[in-house]
Amino acid sequence: METLIGYRYQKALHHQLMKAADHSMLGIDVLVLIYHFAKVAKGDILEIGSFVGGSTIAAAMGARDSGKRRKFVSIEPGGRLKDHHLATKDIFRDLKKNLARVNLLEAVTLINGCSYDETTISAVRELTAPGETGLFIFDADANVRRDIDCYGDRFAHGCWVVIDDYISATDKGGPTRIQVDDLIAAGRLEPLGFYGWGTWVGRWLLK
Repeated sequence: METLIGYRYQKALHHQLMKAADHSMLGIDVLVLIYHFAKVAKGDILEIGSFVGGSTIAAAMGARDSGKRRKFVSIEPGGRLKDHHLATKDIFRDLKKNLARVNLLEAVTLINGCSYDETTISAVRELTAPGETGLFIFDADANVRRDIDCYGDRFAHGCWVVIDDYISATDKGGPTRIQVDDLIAAGRLEPLGFYGWGTWVGRWLLK
């Protein structure tokens, strides 16, 4: 909370993150934390579920402001979204457009596909190395355990983890919460808190 409050006083930066929130279903506090984790994390960044780029922009800004070279891979299957204030006819097109608008398109390797497709898995494993990911962001379906089982060997000890819909009025909330709680009980995830509208924040622990 002290970190969040500190960023609120950095008015120019906070304004930029508020603009990123225009493209996100995540709360502004979550975007601020994503920016912070991307800035201070040791290692690369892996995001599953970019949507139209709010969290992707926040993470790319943090990585840029860290002054360190790091890989940032973001996976988004695309499609369209109707009957929503962020409705779009082409999610992946708008993701690229929003990143380009803030000059961050070249800062991210975008993969247009599902995280569990063999072609996506192969691409991510080619782009990343075991134990080198310092920030993992998940805002996709209700099966975070599937993707952690798939990509968890890429996580560093203490990797920052952001998982949306831990608390949710949608049907994603229950399964997500069960899977996260199971990983906490197994000693693989360390909880740090809940932010925004039910986003879980914590760290990955190696046994």
